Amino acid sequence: MQENLAIGILCVLGGGIGAQWIAWRFRLPAIVLLFTLGLIYGPGLNLLHPSETIGRYFHPMVSLAVAFIVFEGGLGLDFRQWRAAGEGVLRLTVVALPINLVLGSLAAHFVGHLHWGASWLFGAIIVVTGPTVVLPLLRHTKLRPRVAAFLRWEAILNDPVGAILATFVLEFLMIQGNRHSGMFVAEIIPHLLFATMMGLCCGVFPAVLVRFMSRRDLIPEILRIPIILTLAMSVFAICNFFMEGAGLMAATVFGMALANLHVLGMSELRRIKESLGVLVVSCLFVMLTADLHREVLARLSLPIVAMTLTVLFVVRPVGILLSTMRSGLTWQERLFVGWIAPRGIVAAAVAGAAGLQLRDAGYPSADLVMPGVFALIATTMILHGFSLRPIARALRLTLSDDPTLAIVGASAWSTDLAGAVHRLGCPVVLVDTYAGALAAAARAGIPTLRAELLSDEGMESLEERPADYLIAATPDAIYNGLVCARLAPDFGRQRVFQVSPGVARLDLYRGLSRDSRGRVMGEPAWNFTLFETLFERGWRFRAMPPVSAPSGSAPAAPSGSADGNRLMIMTIRKGSAILVCSAEDATPVEPMAGDIGVVMEPPAPPEQTGQA
Repeated sequence: MQENLAIGILCVLGGGIGAQWIAWRFRLPAIVLLFTLGLIYGPGLNLLHPSETIGRYFHPMVSLAVAFIVFEGGLGLDFRQWRAAGEGVLRLTVVALPINLVLGSLAAHFVGHLHWGASWLFGAIIVVTGPTVVLPLLRHTKLRPRVAAFLRWEAILNDPVGAILATFVLEFLMIQGNRHSGMFVAEIIPHLLFATMMGLCCGVFPAVLVRFMSRRDLIPEILRIPIILTLAMSVFAICNFFMEGAGLMAATVFGMALANLHVLGMSELRRIKESLGVLVVSCLFVMLTADLHREVLARLSLPIVAMTLTVLFVVRPVGILLSTMRSGLTWQERLFVGWIAPRGIVAAAVAGAAGLQLRDAGYPSADLVMPGVFALIATTMILHGFSLRPIARALRLTLSDDPTLAIVGASAWSTDLAGAVHRLGCPVVLVDTYAGALAAAARAGIPTLRAELLSDEGMESLEERPADYLIAATPDAIYNGLVCARLAPDFGRQRVFQVSPGVARLDLYRGLSRDSRGRVMGEPAWNFTLFETLFERGWRFRAMPPVSAPSGSAPAAPSGSADGNRLMIMTIRKGSAILVCSAEDATPVEPMAGDIGVVMEPPAPPEQTGQA
């Protein structure tokens, strides 16, 4: 038993995180790799069966993990973003959901040959688009803000609603099977309304309590995040006691309430929950897929395959088309949202539990619900995972795939640097809080952003034109460090740079903490005053010719170097990376064919005349 548990933990944790790293390194959909890994562990090699190893605690553990995921998603639903996607989200949740329920049930009955009871349960389960699948896909694709908001809000809101809907359909079918239809009005509807109201109250009240206690210094900082996470799990368990599925609604509402009540300390929670979310999603997908038995896969038949294709190419597109008629969505957005609808963990968990209950109640073809849902999950994850980026690019719903550089601080020399990068065709945005400082860049056609990046509004504005690298180049070294420290968890600590705060302040023990600042751009002596002085003397930024061959003489000098005639600032690898030179580089930048260096050079000397 202990050996099996140790092997299982090693397979799930090691394999899951390894798959996430491979997906990040090679820009692949992580969900597809996790799904494939689970199939190899379980039905393939018969190495891992979590429900047998863990026993009766497996499904409660899965439910708690799903509750954490929807709570994490709820923290990202700020109503201030509703203006960008309000109408579309409302239609996708209120209008499209019942349409997809009806069409999905019809497809299950007439195409998949399921009996009506199993068909209605199947239709209720597949209305869910899982945040466990959608959110990781959105992280790897630079979608335009509005269409990304559509998919994010729909996935997070529909998850608990879909789970409650499936529970409602199951209870109705169980009553019908027992021939006590009068109980539908007498008991089920009041029970449903009570559970829904309780889910809303249990979500809002703890958030208000946390805000009240935080403002009165009644929660120590070391306990703030543990208390919030405990409350999220508690409201889920309490509401699920009254009705299966209501706990997901309570956890989602709790996260949304915390986000919209603007409770202090949420930035630390967001960073922790994102890391935990990656770990939880990785483990869940591997375990649930590995728990599939070969008997389930053996039930996959031609009618189930046809039903899956009908849901993909008919049910979802028609549901979106009907629900978004006469809306403000463009035809590209309607087409894209009609195609992208991957199902995830909630659909799998609900199908596994509800399908067994329906089968035990004696409904014909109830044992086909789980294989049908599994086929849809697998198909949507693979097709949507690999097609999301190319289809979004073809419909012009993505931002540039080239790495984007954000430069904070619009001085004369930083504007010239942004112009040099912009002329190379590399995406760049110049950020400052003063419109006058950005005027010169705007006249030159350089993208600008007037925002305070240490504010929530500024962060949201930067998310609308996401950047990959950042250089903080204001005269205030402390402000530069604050910006880098704030954005490092989003960009990556090796991708945020600042002009040097001074040689003495870079001491790793007595100087500014490395966690409180960015990497130094260039040499430690290259502070803001140096760049300003050189610019006043006529020095300017320009691009060097591309490297012709890796083995040839490279125009790009080693990282952060200066040869007396120029300062090497960065190397641009089109479509791949922006390598900002830094004295803190572990190894010098090795130029490759096609690399373009950006340098700061003095003005050309006047031509000598009268010489032989």
